[in-house]
Amino acid sequence: MPADTGVYILEKGEEALIGRAWLAQHAARSIDIQYFIWSTDNIGILAAEQLLTAAERGVAIRVLVDDFLIDAEDETLLLLAAHPDVDIRIYNPNVNVGQGLLRKVWNLLTGFRAINQRMHDKTAIFDGLVGITGGRNMADEYFDYDHEYNFRDRDVLLLGAAVGDMQANFDEFWESPLSVPVEQLLEEALPQITEEGTVRRSAELHAYAADPRNFEPQVRDAIENMPRYFPALLAAMSWQPVEFISDVPGKNPGREGLGGGGVATDRLIEALRSAKSSVLIQSPYLVMPKGGIELLGDLAARGVRVRISTNSLASTDNIHAFSGYHRQRPRLLAAGVELYEYKPYPAIQAELVERYERLRDNDPVFAIHAKSMVIDDRLVYIGTFNLDPRSANLNTEVGALVESDELARQLSAHIERDVEAGNSWRTGADYNPDYEADRDKRWRLWRINLLPIEPLL
Repeated sequence: MPADTGVYILEKGEEALIGRAWLAQHAARSIDIQYFIWSTDNIGILAAEQLLTAAERGVAIRVLVDDFLIDAEDETLLLLAAHPDVDIRIYNPNVNVGQGLLRKVWNLLTGFRAINQRMHDKTAIFDGLVGITGGRNMADEYFDYDHEYNFRDRDVLLLGAAVGDMQANFDEFWESPLSVPVEQLLEEALPQITEEGTVRRSAELHAYAADPRNFEPQVRDAIENMPRYFPALLAAMSWQPVEFISDVPGKNPGREGLGGGGVATDRLIEALRSAKSSVLIQSPYLVMPKGGIELLGDLAARGVRVRISTNSLASTDNIHAFSGYHRQRPRLLAAGVELYEYKPYPAIQAELVERYERLRDNDPVFAIHAKSMVIDDRLVYIGTFNLDPRSANLNTEVGALVESDELARQLSAHIERDVEAGNSWRTGADYNPDYEADRDKRWRLWRINLLPIEPLL
């Protein structure tokens, strides 16, 4: 552990949820959480309750959430932060928390780039010893708990040396001037926060989690029984040096407007350029930044097989991002890239979700959200980086870069299963599956294609 890191790929949402819950329940000193999205749906509420429970037994809790898509009420944030062992900070607060309408408009007019520069990092660190990073945000659809729409996502659990780098990156963001305590943002509402209100909110959270309709007994049992799987988990771990890739707060100085790149961007470009035989990528959004198509074309011209798994129009949750891919698709194909677009109802949907029988009647749509890459069947990346200009230039990103034949075999098997004919459409110069989407989606795509928004995708 002093030099190497154990890596375990968390493929299924329920597995990723149970792992986080068990670690939260058994943390002894600290839990540091960093997310782009934290919803107040079932998973978001249960996660907040688990952290509060840990704080009540003396564990120091630090939560850092990006401001853009946070949907918690001001009072809830302050009531949680009122606990002496809970600290909550908001990254780049210029849209939601503590921002009135006039202030939001002013921020948009005077700081358009700042509004669009977000913290896309997703990390959870327990006692500074175990870390999880990857594509999942804290919301139902990332853990197979949404009844209508679920993401095909991926995380990695890290144990050992690389967690120290993850911790250092979290600390850097936590201390950044861009990360502002909720008490400072909501100073005017502080007098309304009383000890009675804090106790009441705590009791409400615990009551919510105690209700089996919210926290299923089967999941509780799985968390309690997790130690029985430890031998198999440790046996499946791959141990080797791991490079934790991370951007600095703010991504870049901003002197290049909506461009500028970043540490994560440069490192992944370097990794891609090293490819000699094959590149296998999975990205929910595929809008190549400036020079990206040329890079992939150069690889293909050198004889490197380049395959990319992404969403179809029928499966995507982000038509704006798909519009960028839609415009670039002919050039990607001309460059020699093999494209596979995920089906909304893949043949393997029952295998993707442990609790699928309980979701079957809702007929949920599935979509890719995993951000992963395998180079030359040996170099693996799993993290938060989408293949789009926003990840390249605006959003801060993190991830694990690992040289491991075994992990490469595991990850390749998962992605290659996703691109099988029953799960994805193979797109070519003479065929694309856009017509598989409903008429409303196709009409919205046509309208969005008229807008010059590619740098923001």
